[in-house]
Amino acid sequence: MLLAMIAAVMLAACANMGRPEGGPRDELPPVYVRSNPAMGQLNVNNNRIHIDFDENIALDDAMNKIVVSPAQRTTPAISSNGRRLTIELRDTLLPNTTYTIDCADAVKDLNEGNVLDGFAMDFSTGDTIDTLRISGMVFEARTLEPAQGMLVGVYSNLSDTAISTLPFERITKTNQLGQFTLRNLKEGTYRIFALKDVNRDYHWDRSEDVAFYDITISPSSMPITVTDTLTRQNGERDSLVTRDATRFLPDDILLTWFNEGYTSQYLKDYKRSERNKITFQFSTKADTLPIIKLLNTHRAGEEISAWSMLDASPTLDTLTYWISDTSLVALDSITLETRYLRTDTNDELTWTTDTLKFNIRSVKKKEPKKKKKDDEEEDSVPKIPHMELRVTSGSSQELNRGLIVTGSTPIVDFDTTAVSFEVQVDTVWYPIIRPSFSRLDPLKPMTYTAPYQWEEGTKYRLTIDSAAVTDLYGLVNERIVHEFTTKKSDDYSTVIFNITGLDSIPAIVEVLNSSDKPVGTARVIDNSATIGYLTPGSYYARLYLDADGNGEWTTGSLSDSIQRQPEEVYYYPKRFNLKKNWTIEQNWDINELPVDQQKPQEIKKNKPKLKKGERDNSLPANDEEEDEFFDDPFMNSATRNSNFTNSSGYGNGTNSRYF
Repeated sequence: MLLAMIAAVMLAACANMGRPEGGPRDELPPVYVRSNPAMGQLNVNNNRIHIDFDENIALDDAMNKIVVSPAQRTTPAISSNGRRLTIELRDTLLPNTTYTIDCADAVKDLNEGNVLDGFAMDFSTGDTIDTLRISGMVFEARTLEPAQGMLVGVYSNLSDTAISTLPFERITKTNQLGQFTLRNLKEGTYRIFALKDVNRDYHWDRSEDVAFYDITISPSSMPITVTDTLTRQNGERDSLVTRDATRFLPDDILLTWFNEGYTSQYLKDYKRSERNKITFQFSTKADTLPIIKLLNTHRAGEEISAWSMLDASPTLDTLTYWISDTSLVALDSITLETRYLRTDTNDELTWTTDTLKFNIRSVKKKEPKKKKKDDEEEDSVPKIPHMELRVTSGSSQELNRGLIVTGSTPIVDFDTTAVSFEVQVDTVWYPIIRPSFSRLDPLKPMTYTAPYQWEEGTKYRLTIDSAAVTDLYGLVNERIVHEFTTKKSDDYSTVIFNITGLDSIPAIVEVLNSSDKPVGTARVIDNSATIGYLTPGSYYARLYLDADGNGEWTTGSLSDSIQRQPEEVYYYPKRFNLKKNWTIEQNWDINELPVDQQKPQEIKKNKPKLKKGERDNSLPANDEEEDEFFDDPFMNSATRNSNFTNSSGYGNGTNSRYF
């Protein structure tokens, strides 16, 4: 009987064999267990720190993400083995100093890659430990992109020169949302900065991205009561409990980084790629042209303007001189004395003089092949060379743009009386008043522009007779006939923004494409901005305060005697769609949402990395947008005015612009 029972049990076991289930997916990050030294330990004298977690870990870009404060002159050695993270400080420990090991999001579990975000531990080499904190966010000033992995630091030295001469006293880095928390600060007054520290010297060089806060900060703390929600393992809410906690202030610092656009000025390159062209390439934009003189040939001593014509970039960093004297064109070597502004060792622009040689090799012409007898009479008349001339607009003309004619070489004469203009009515061409061509930019000698008041949906014909245009070398154009049809107003769309929150500050609205690039702009007049002539499609918008009134977004400055923040930028928080012959109005309160909620997710580039198996839920906005982006029945006033969630978990709403 016993044997029969054993046999039955074995058969049942065999019948139930199958693939074992893996259980629920691990979605929890590693949990801190212990460390040596311990959290908050005093009188530490050991340079090696061990931190143990409850599961095997892996490190993600630890050398950049894990930050030791105060800043270390020698890079610490960082490694992981199993459940242990090891950090070896190679600098001598400072006496009576609080150290912070800020891991940001560098630690994750080995199997699923769940990130432990915001983990930090501290210890002190003295009898006390500093505990105050400052929290906030960092964004790019022009695009409101969250600054990921940007260095944030403070100085108790309040001098304006500290940022460019001294290393930060306490440092941290922003996380993937642009949030930061500076930990273990002493009581006192500080200046705070954010920095893209390219050369890792922990202070600012003029070419680096930087952000600064206008006023000094004195960190503080206050006791508060926090309510937590307990949940069961199945996710159901169990109960609410309260506990004592500490709130560290300020916790809503907003820093917007910019770049001064500073680059040392020097002559980057010079060349003579063709016989009739000399090109200078400078390292950065300039506001002064060089002084150039010829040193050889029969024209020695003459300035370059006497024997060439300049074609320059708008920022004067690329200069192309077209040589007009054919005797100079024929020379294989030209020597020039070039006097230009260059940045010296004191970071000042000073005049310097170089002697530059421009050589070009003579190309031996191939002997023409002998013609066949039948072709000799036909080819006996040589072809007369002409300059190339073209109308840059295509067969479809935009209503808000004029005609543009460009030459392949600089134009010295344009006989506009040799231009005829016609309009087609019922297949018949009728002459009309011709557009007036002129050179709008003296440094663009190859381009002529003619504005015109177009009739929509109309066919036009532009004729430029032969020899109407003469170039620098005396060559003339061949006859050009250009037919085109203007677009209809029904082909375009218009958007009108009714804006509140400006307080009479000059502002400019930019309509953006899906790449976050402007496709249309308009100045705000009487709290309204109208942007027309938009091609149907999906768009976004941003606004900047044009504080200096120059019609362009102006970056900040930290090196001038008067420090200047970059002009403030706001994003319309939704996509809007335009169709043919549409005019839509959008109401826009620029202060309705905090800064971290303004930019639409679809055009945001700096997004948190997705977890393993996670999908991107930042879906495009609906095709039909609400006239008021805040008219959401499920969005209450508390949600609309919510602050960002930083690593301290609290916000005090002191910055009226964003919070």
